[in-house]
Amino acid sequence: MLKAIGRTLSQLTDPGLFSVIIMSVVGAAIVLIAVWAGMGVLIGKISISGVGWLDWLARFAIGVGMIFVTIALFSAIAAAIAGLFVGRVANEVERRFYPGLPPTRTQSVPEQIGSAFSFLVAVLVLNILFLPLYVLWGANIPIFLGLNGYLLGRQYFELVALRRVDRHSARRLWRTHRPKLMTGGLLIAGFSFIPFADLLTPVLATAFMLHILQSFPEFKGSCEGEHFGVTPSSPFHRP
Repeated sequence: MLKAIGRTLSQLTDPGLFSVIIMSVVGAAIVLIAVWAGMGVLIGKISISGVGWLDWLARFAIGVGMIFVTIALFSAIAAAIAGLFVGRVANEVERRFYPGLPPTRTQSVPEQIGSAFSFLVAVLVLNILFLPLYVLWGANIPIFLGLNGYLLGRQYFELVALRRVDRHSARRLWRTHRPKLMTGGLLIAGFSFIPFADLLTPVLATAFMLHILQSFPEFKGSCEGEHFGVTPSSPFHRP
């Protein structure tokens, strides 16, 4: 895990990655501006009891919850957009740290869009369901980190894993290495609380998860030299 973090940070200044950062951040910002505009109109019309101070308290509670939802959605939307360009980021990482790898498996555009859309839906639905818990002081941050650590860890893992294995094999890898991958997801989610660092999350998380994937025994043996893609050491690998 520490090795993966070190390698990821060492490539932070790579100019080949900044175009993806810009596209994902701008796209996420546009979507969130639209979401906040809609929520602003909705919150302004809330009238639960007809009592002024109670309605104000309800709007305040929803507003606090929306702060956490916004943080979660920003990372999620940026991740979904970056997912469309994950190949560019992964190629830069592999070029520097894992040269000589064979071509990746072909992913269709509908497959990539479908994966990104299903992830966005999951993030939106689960965060809305947990919205009431986000207003519980002391419990909101652990709940946020736990939920979005799971979601982001799984999403970024799938983004890089599906370049090398089919979906069935990726799911088997997730089940086998779930504790390590969820720990990685918690680190990614924690980036959301560092000012401006979350802007780098899509690219850094993609690189980070790629290094973790390459550390798995199922890949490590088959990624060495001429044996890669010829005599795979694991049924997980589908070149």
